Amino acid sequence: MYAVIRAGGKQYKVAPGDVIRVEKMTGTDGYVQFGDVLAVSAEAGSVVRPGAGASVMGEVLDQGRAPKILVFHYKRKKQYKKLRGHRQDFTAVRITEIAFDGQSFKASELPKKEKKVKAAAEGGEAKAGRAVKTAHKKAAGKKAGSKKATPKKK
Repeated sequence: MYAVIRAGGKQYKVAPGDVIRVEKMTGTDGYVQFGDVLAVSAEAGSVVRPGAGASVMGEVLDQGRAPKILVFHYKRKKQYKKLRGHRQDFTAVRITEIAFDGQSFKASELPKKEKKVKAAAEGGEAKAGRAVKTAHKKAAGKKAGSKKATPKKK
């Protein structure tokens, strides 16, 4: 089961459970509905081009920026160089449901992640302990380095 949707001027082939990166979407409260469905395939080999009856639902996972792309303009023999950078905004969406012609294909639920909360005192002790160990290793390394024996020549 898959569908072809249009979002942000691009077309995406999606199935329930897929995660896609689309152009930045504003004003979403965690869920998105893609109404511009171009094609739906319910079985292998049969593609149906639906009218207004198909819809694709998604859940917003993340919003961020893509890695930097460097744009360099150069004209030889003219002493002209221009360097610019660009980072594209995106919204990561997980496709949760494809509904078409009274049928609904849903993705399996993801397990909820539990947040681990560390006590401030534990974190401070662990960092202090790490600092003592690294200082001890550095001191031991200096002592060991000074006692190197030179090999005897025959």
